[in-house]
Amino acid sequence: MAGFEDCNWYDYPRYYDVVFGPDTAWEADFLERVWGRFGAARAGRGRKRVLEPACGTGRLVIEMGRRGYEGVGFDCNEAMVRYAGRRVGRFKGLPVTVVEGRMEGFRVSGRFDMAFCLLSTFKYLLSEADALACLRGMERVLKPGGLFVMGLHLTDYGRARPEHERWVGEDRKVRVVCNTRTWPADRKKRLERIRTRLAVECGGTVERRLESEWMARTYDLGQLKRLIGKVRGLEMVGGYDFGEEIPEEGELEEGMGYVVVVLRTP
Repeated sequence: MAGFEDCNWYDYPRYYDVVFGPDTAWEADFLERVWGRFGAARAGRGRKRVLEPACGTGRLVIEMGRRGYEGVGFDCNEAMVRYAGRRVGRFKGLPVTVVEGRMEGFRVSGRFDMAFCLLSTFKYLLSEADALACLRGMERVLKPGGLFVMGLHLTDYGRARPEHERWVGEDRKVRVVCNTRTWPADRKKRLERIRTRLAVECGGTVERRLESEWMARTYDLGQLKRLIGKVRGLEMVGGYDFGEEIPEEGELEEGMGYVVVVLRTP
């Protein structure tokens, strides 16, 4: 479409934050409920450490830091890491560090009580080998009884039409309209095409139109369970629709869309 500028929208962290920032406190509340349900009883004393792979602007790991956790986040996008680092610096003494790193080959110091990767970012690992490398990395850095909380969209391979999602966010100076389209998956290649378009408005006038496309790996329920089953040190202890209150028992079911999977080390 004429008028859209090709880009990597992750090179624009401020716009990303305008769109997703309002959900940060709600997501942190959800993570704390997950920790209380699955992790707290098996944890030791002292300040808890959290890790966020593909942390983006750092909004969620920083929020966890403000709630008393020690946090480490990493991302492979330099613009995101710089932006997140500046945000950390605004809070004096905040126990959060953000560095560059990739999900399939990260290196961090120490061990963690909980790691989390929401918003389907795990699907950016396009091969089985990379996905396994990420899970095995989590297995290595989590403490005994530690949790890896992973959110992603499950794939309906029978879907014949594109899906569309729309978000609108604004702060005092800018309004961002985000439209994301996901095309039907290629079941053989395990890939789906995604396009995001941003309309950036200042003073009621659209000043920029940005378009970004990428591919994501696909998972139906069986494919996801088989992947997790290859990592002996991570056990699936819960699976839920994202945002659902944590019940006593939870299990992934066919037909779910965006789900949260809770994995735990022995």
